[in-house]
Amino acid sequence: MRTAKQFLVDEVESHLRKSDYVYLANFDRITVEDVSNLRNQLAAEKAEFHVVKNSILRVAAKKLEYPDLDKWLAGPTAIVVGGKNASGVAKVIRGFFEKANKGEVKVGVVNKRAFGPDEVKALSELPSLDVLRAQLLGLLNTPAQKVLYVLNGVPTGLLNVLQAKSKA
Repeated sequence: MRTAKQFLVDEVESHLRKSDYVYLANFDRITVEDVSNLRNQLAAEKAEFHVVKNSILRVAAKKLEYPDLDKWLAGPTAIVVGGKNASGVAKVIRGFFEKANKGEVKVGVVNKRAFGPDEVKALSELPSLDVLRAQLLGLLNTPAQKVLYVLNGVPTGLLNVLQAKSKA
């Protein structure tokens, strides 16, 4: 492989290593201003948007043992990588493409498993990681609260009986 091509493969490979997910997007008809706007939105999630050649991406993905992406590598392709919140990034991408009415998500690969456009949409509808953690803590806290109410019920009942007796 030529040195220049190997450099590009290494660059794309380094981008793919930045996170445990990658989204492939068709950026057809998206202007430079739109891309700049999308990059600013992705920066909030610590994610990046990169335009790549399909042949270079194919080689880099194969080298990193990604699932076969050949059926999605047609037309202009960009990758979105980085950050720790795959669903938050999917939400940003989906919102941008729906608002701009240009481009689309071709596929998402999360933990080396391919997700089609509909599955990426479902992933984007998940609550954020912080909300999921709060819900989990709430679920873990509920049984302890109920036990406390039961244990607190006996002394409270006794206190109510004694107060009623003292008033009578």
